[in-house]
Amino acid sequence: MEPIKNADHFIYFETGLSPLKELLDQNKYSKVFVFADTNTAELCLPTFRAFLDDLEDFDIIETDPGEENKNIDFCIGIWKTLLDFGADRKCLMINLGGGVITDMGGFVASTYKRGIDFINIPTTLLSQVDASVGGKTGIDIDNVKNMVGTFSLPQAVFIENAFLTTLSKRELLSGFAEMIKHGLIKDKTYYERLKTSNYEALIPVEIYRSIEIKKEVVTEDPLEKGLRKILNFGHTIGHAVESYALTNSKKPLTHGEAIAIGMVCEAYLSAKYCNLTEDELKDISTYINSIYPKCTIKEKSFDTLLTLMQSDKKNEDGEIMFSLLDKIGECVFNCRVTKTDILSSLTYYNNL
Repeated sequence: MEPIKNADHFIYFETGLSPLKELLDQNKYSKVFVFADTNTAELCLPTFRAFLDDLEDFDIIETDPGEENKNIDFCIGIWKTLLDFGADRKCLMINLGGGVITDMGGFVASTYKRGIDFINIPTTLLSQVDASVGGKTGIDIDNVKNMVGTFSLPQAVFIENAFLTTLSKRELLSGFAEMIKHGLIKDKTYYERLKTSNYEALIPVEIYRSIEIKKEVVTEDPLEKGLRKILNFGHTIGHAVESYALTNSKKPLTHGEAIAIGMVCEAYLSAKYCNLTEDELKDISTYINSIYPKCTIKEKSFDTLLTLMQSDKKNEDGEIMFSLLDKIGECVFNCRVTKTDILSSLTYYNNL
């Protein structure tokens, strides 16, 4: 497939990473670092080495896996490691992993010595269709997602489906939630096609279209002043549910599982505040509940969830702001919703 031009960098598909060799030859970096978590180092690093069999001179920086480690303490450890390895401003960081790695690796690179070059090689479906486009980096503060970060573009992004064979069904389904979201906010035909797709055997063109949709939005509004906010559909409630489960559940939800809940709840709000029809609401709710495990949201958590939503970056003047569907394939942003209706949306989800 042809690479997608996104702002000042390319997103390459199914390339065997061959353009990476060209990029490294052109820039003649002083050092190359590969940043990965311990899972990725075991499962994906061999594939990376096979693609770049002539690249031997790089150092590996490993971290523990999981969203709970995407914080400033781990960043400090990575910055110190770069110092210990003698990293200067002409070095390169290759982020090899899922969304936690590309988010945190991009943040570390964009701040180390006021910024070094980095490349993202997303190895999960979630990171390919979500973190690969847009130039956002970030870490969590007190379990509130991505509260500190930068807008910083990688030199390139490489999408290689060989890495997806290392994923569990649950991890694939997590990334599939963002693909559903892209269809709901921007492309009804794509959404309808996904409903007949097998998330365990996605074809490259489906992943390609998902990234195209996000690229179209980000290109028009790179700094999230307006239109880009539609990419947060399902995330105001979804992020709160994800953060709550991270610290209050023995089995935390994946990002996609939480966003699936958020999309159902925010579809309910879309029917109440926008023009989403009851038939469309039923379609979305039925489809999402048919592929994602049901998770009862306990009423005792409602107040905490509202508090978490009040920390959302999109909020204005102390009000929780939503991006909602006007219809399937069309989304509006900066929607004000009452707390009573937010709680009603959680009850709606529980009663499905």
